[in-house]
Amino acid sequence: MAGVATPALAAAVANEGALGSISVGATDVAGARAMIEEVRARTDRAFNVNLFVHGTAKPEPPKAADWLRWLSPLFAEFGVEPPNTLRTIYKSFADDPEMLEMLLEVAPPVVSFHFGLPSADIIAALRGRGIVLLATATSLEEARAIEAAGVDGIVAQGIEAGGHRGMFDPAARDDCLGTLAITRLLAREANIPVVAAGGIMDGAGIAAVLDLGAAAAQLGTAFVLCPESAADDGYRAALTGSGANHTALTSLISGRPARALANRFTELAALVGDLTPPDYPIAYDAGKALHTAAKALGEHGFGAHWAGQGAPLARSMPAAKLVEILRTELRDCQSRDDGDGST
Repeated sequence: MAGVATPALAAAVANEGALGSISVGATDVAGARAMIEEVRARTDRAFNVNLFVHGTAKPEPPKAADWLRWLSPLFAEFGVEPPNTLRTIYKSFADDPEMLEMLLEVAPPVVSFHFGLPSADIIAALRGRGIVLLATATSLEEARAIEAAGVDGIVAQGIEAGGHRGMFDPAARDDCLGTLAITRLLAREANIPVVAAGGIMDGAGIAAVLDLGAAAAQLGTAFVLCPESAADDGYRAALTGSGANHTALTSLISGRPARALANRFTELAALVGDLTPPDYPIAYDAGKALHTAAKALGEHGFGAHWAGQGAPLARSMPAAKLVEILRTELRDCQSRDDGDGST
């Protein structure tokens, strides 16, 4: 997840034989290049670079003003004024030719897309550099679009997943398919490999999705407590606290649906009424400002503590050790299945 998966974490995972990942959707070209170079300095194994391909945010100053006005009592609680305006803090990969140019130059082994797909020309250019491409789907329709676009694999994201829903259109109907359901549907329907994602925290979870036809499993929340993660003390404390048992999907933090640990920000859903946040990532500018103000006074309840429904299963240990344990747990599950004749 963006902001948590550091180059050190990705490299540690890669060195242990799994596919480590960094997200560059929340940084600029220079930051992305530096992250990729750091991963390469730490490992000679394959790794993934994740990109956000969200629709271009539409600035609506009156809507932003209403949003800031609604949040103003919370800013006041921490002795600060809300921002005067809200910015589009992240650029979509679809609108970032400089990011494409850099990726074509450095050619990371794997690139994945979240929130949608770039143009056919961009996909062709990346594939022409020998880069393996993945994209997130939350529905059969999105998976079909991914396959038709010539992407190499589909990340089947269940509703249990932490962080942002990968929906192409956040305003569209969401059938909220669970990880097991979407994995099985896509394994039956798609002609390219499926990677299951959402709520998978241990070897038993990996074994389950492999049995359903997935080629691999993607884990995010499982690695938040690793020392190589960039999660701050407040995030780590929240993940080991009671809020881990009550994750919630909310658009209030960033402007798009995302699953987070229960905290003061997620509780605002009961109070927001008919008011809607500005487009992603404009709303995130307000969310980050509020978190900064609160954190300065020791209140971590407004952090974007992304986590999946398997959060209570999180374990604190070095990333390499966690990958080793996951591999052992998976083998144990597979051995038991082989022994009882069920596979």
